[in-house]
Amino acid sequence: MQALKETVQLARLADRLGYKRYWVSEHHNTTSLAGSAPEVLIAHLAGMTQYIRVGSGGVMLPNHSALKVAENFRMLEALFPGRIDLGIGRAPGGDRLTSSILNPSNTFREDDLLQQLIDLQDYLYDTISPGATRPNVRAIPVTDTAPDLWMLTSSGESGVIAAHFGMGVSFAHFINPIGGAQMIKAYKARFQPSHHLSSPQSSVGIFVFCSEDEEKIRQTQAVMDWQLLNIGKGIGNGFPSYADIAYTVYDEVEQNMISYNRQRMVVGTPAAVKKQLTTLAEAYEVDELVVATITYDFADRLRSYELLAEAFGLVSR
Repeated sequence: MQALKETVQLARLADRLGYKRYWVSEHHNTTSLAGSAPEVLIAHLAGMTQYIRVGSGGVMLPNHSALKVAENFRMLEALFPGRIDLGIGRAPGGDRLTSSILNPSNTFREDDLLQQLIDLQDYLYDTISPGATRPNVRAIPVTDTAPDLWMLTSSGESGVIAAHFGMGVSFAHFINPIGGAQMIKAYKARFQPSHHLSSPQSSVGIFVFCSEDEEKIRQTQAVMDWQLLNIGKGIGNGFPSYADIAYTVYDEVEQNMISYNRQRMVVGTPAAVKKQLTTLAEAYEVDELVVATITYDFADRLRSYELLAEAFGLVSR
């Protein structure tokens, strides 16, 4: 319950500060993440905010019926016109057993995902594509507008899919810091205009922590190092305080992994963070950055977003 309350509080702050989008993820069979039903949470967040676009980052499509996803997001679009994003992911958002329970017909085959994407676009935009599964079925309610459609990726393959279907693409640099700029370039070169998107639309996501307190920056960096290292080992014990990990000693292999993981994040003062994020956006040639900030103290998380908004000159509403 605390995580959900903080999610609402952060969304309302982001709305006031002038951020453009607020995305929530889909994960299953884990106690460390509360986002098992993004479409439900999106409805609540959109109702608690006024201007910011709210969406999924993302719905793990193989877990679901394409028709039901389209109906959910058409309903959201009907309730909050022009404020809904539908980000699609290919991964299960958990283990394969859980995914097979969520969708017993899931075969984890690439061809099935491509068919789902064909059907999803037809349902969302009332089109009939070659190879449509059910050309006589419509997603209800009928809406005058449709959600922005994005493909989430940490690899080149999903970028190719997004380009083929004329979808926006968001690269997860916070998962994979290698090769993303090349993937975005290839996506733009291969992009085929679609019913809903006439030109490429891309963004890159990264872990960020911003503070004016140098000691807090150092401590948060240390905790993030510890957290990502343990996640890489398959250990998920929540986000600790600095006191919990202050005396941790790392071996050479772990130190090398920490150095690698630091490419997945930007941590520092407002000026330093702005400089690094601007460099990242220029390297990727994107106009949008997706920022994920995780801290032990929720107040530090809120303050980080405030400082980031100030650094980039966002206009408060």
